[in-house]
Amino acid sequence: MGYRNGKDVLPDYLLKKVQEYIQGELLYIPKEENNRARWGELSGARELYHLRNQKIYKQYNNGVSLDELMVKYSLSEESIRKIVTG
Repeated sequence: MGYRNGKDVLPDYLLKKVQEYIQGELLYIPKEENNRARWGELSGARELYHLRNQKIYKQYNNGVSLDELMVKYSLSEESIRKIVTG
């Protein structure tokens, strides 16, 4: 996230209005909710965890024990249980 000068990006009337509330300080303006990426979407982590969890679920249904899955994926028993119970 980069720093941008308000003079360079805001119309004069809006800059003056913002200056009524804050001057000379940094101001974070968040994205609109409908424009925000969900966790892991940009990095690909969401998809990687989804694929991993599908593998764990299939292996469990094919008879692999919780203990084996815990060791193989370095996850706690609680985490494995959450994945296999959906």
